[in-house]
Amino acid sequence: MTRINPYIHFNGNAEEAFTFYKASFGGEFAAINRYGDFASPDHPKAEEDKKRIMHIALPIGDHNLLMGSDTLSVMGRVNEKDNRNSIAINVDSRDEADRLFKGLSEGGKIEMPLADSPWGSYFGMFTDKFGVQWMLDCNPNA
Repeated sequence: MTRINPYIHFNGNAEEAFTFYKASFGGEFAAINRYGDFASPDHPKAEEDKKRIMHIALPIGDHNLLMGSDTLSVMGRVNEKDNRNSIAINVDSRDEADRLFKGLSEGGKIEMPLADSPWGSYFGMFTDKFGVQWMLDCNPNA
């Protein structure tokens, strides 16, 4: 089985973002590693980077992971506000669509409210408070 799992980079707030995502999706983190966990004399880390997230994974459903990390300070900043990618979520019920849309869009900007679309699904788009773009679609007949 082939799976595609989104991987999002942050500027030191990956843990905050993933705690926010976990509140909507539920579940427990499959992995959470910090740069400081892997620091050594051969691979030193700046003090400001030791608590940053090197890798975090949140299972979504039975076969998907939402993953991410913080960038190291020496790598510069990622441009979170100019994210040209969207994470697409497909759900089986309008109730689940409403719940996820409400939770994940809290504090963000709704681009297109959830509504019946011209192509027959229940669809909406938003940018969350971390600058990540999402599309949510419910089409139980697909």
